Order: sequence, then C-alpha cells, then structure tokens
Amino acid sequence: MNSFKTVLNTIRRHRKFLVTSHHNPDADAISSVLAMAMFLKSLGKQAYVLNEDACPQWLKFLPGTSRLKKAGDVKKLDYDAAIVLDSGDLERVGGVNKFIQKGKPLVNIDHHVTNKGFGSVNVVRSKASSTCEMIFDMFQEARHPLNKNLAVLLYAGIMTDTGSFRFENTSAHTHAVAEQLMAFKFSAARMYDRLYVGIPVADMKMFTDLIHGAKLLDGNRVFCVSLSKKAAEGFSKSFDLKEKLFTFLRSVDGIEVVVILTELKPKEVRVNLRSQNDFDVAVLAQQFNGGGHKKAAGGKIYDSLSNAQKIICSAIHKKL
Repeated sequence: MNSFKTVLNTIRRHRKFLVTSHHNPDADAISSVLAMAMFLKSLGKQAYVLNEDACPQWLKFLPGTSRLKKAGDVKKLDYDAAIVLDSGDLERVGGVNKFIQKGKPLVNIDHHVTNKGFGSVNVVRSKASSTCEMIFDMFQEARHPLNKNLAVLLYAGIMTDTGSFRFENTSAHTHAVAEQLMAFKFSAARMYDRLYVGIPVADMKMFTDLIHGAKLLDGNRVFCVSLSKKAAEGFSKSFDLKEKLFTFLRSVDGIEVVVILTELKPKEVRVNLRSQNDFDVAVLAQQFNGGGHKKAAGGKIYDSLSNAQKIICSAIHKKL
C-alpha cells in the first residue's frame, strides 16, 4: 500500500481529474468526493465528479452537491488521472467504469477491509472510521487549510459511517478529528436532524408495514426485509429507507444480522447487510459479488427477489 505522500505527488503531476465513488452513494461517499473536488480546485486543478447515481435527496443540503453528475448524462470525458473514493472494488463504481482508462493513474482511497488495492496508487486503511476521516488525514499531511464547507462535508461522512459515533470503528483519533472539524462552528445537532430526523407520515406508514411483513429467522437472530422495486419507489426521495431500517433494527435485542434485499430488476437484487457481535458480513458479501466491513457490507444476487431471500438466508444460517 502507498502513503498519502504518493497520492499528493500524483495530484501535483496532473491537471484534470475524474473523481468518483461507489454507486448508490451514502454520506461518506458523497462527502469524500466533494471534499476531494474542493481540494483539487484550490490547487488550480479541474475535477469532474461523477457517480452512477444522482445525489440522494436527503444529502443535497451538503455544500457542493450540484457538482455531482450522473455517468449516464456524460458522453465523453477527458482527464489525466482518476481518483476512486470509498469503494471496496472498482466494479462498485458502476457506470463510471466506462470512463476509466487503462494506462492512466488510478488513485484508490478507501477504508473497506475487502479492498485488495485495485489502483496504481492505493491508500487503504481498514481501521479508519470512514473515508472522510482519511481525507482529513490527507489534508493534514498536505498542510491544506480547512474551511467551513470542508468541515461540514467531512463531519457528515464521519458521523454517518460511525452511526453518530456509536459503532466500534469510532476511535480516539475519530473524536480528535471531529473536535477539529467542529471548531468551524456548524451545528452538529442540526446536521443530525438533517441526516436522521424528519420522517414524512406517508413514509412512516409504509415503513411500519415493511417491518411488520419482514421475516425473523434463526431463533430471531436474523431479520430479513425484502423490498420489491415498486415498493422501494413508493418511498419519498428524501427518505433514506436503508439507513432508517438499519438504525431501528440494530437497536432490537437479540438480532445479530439484518438483511435488506432490494429488487433492482426482475433478476437483480441488491443485498445490504449489517451485523452485531462477531458475525462477519464482509466475508459473506464476497460470496455475492460484493464486500465491505465486518459489520456493514453489501453485494448483489442475480436472481428473483424470492429466490434471493432463500439464497442469502441459507448462507447466513450456515455461518450461524
């Protein structure tokens, strides 16, 4: 693995950059690419920020989100080097992959334990709370001054990837970083409200129906939610269903593994996994075209929604 010194040297040698993260981006992915784009701009560089998906509605309050473009809306892209952030492997960037050119530098900055180093330059720190924490460390090494917009972005990524500083990936360094970011006097309480609070009544009703119809398996240790494409599209764009489900279910006593299956196409299902105790969902996700962290991972199953549920639950049962 390389150091941030190698990353900074790569940045100094080039002028135009493609900056991207994994598809279906969360706050850490969105915030890290936007913070990187702001950093590049401050150096007089050009940054093209692309993702397979649009910025989620619930994250549009973050500074700079208008810079994010969908890969499907871009016909051609001229760049010197690519920077991939918060993605366990190159496949997870989805439609942005068509712009990745062999022979051009590819910088990989990530904190997923399943990342094997797919770039020509790799900084992978599985013990980091988030990619945003890593970007903060890179700024420190570059002696790059922070500002309020950067602080808000980095704090949002760290807050969400640590479950508001509750998960075991929260370290003393994480708290030290948060302290320095909060010196810019944004409201952490207001940010929490924007990220976690404010569920529309219609979404709440569908949410409770979804919980009621889910399956409890393996002696109530596994909670499996299956979501058809139609049902998923019924929720408002401002409602982060996956995060709300995980936040709620991780607080239920006795549940060790939470599975959310989301139908993308008739024969394509997204798998999102969270765990408690010692169950390693990253290893499990690798069986299903994915990866992630020990307690938070994801992948895909190319089968019907009903079959996907049987397949993943059987795999979990064997590991339990």
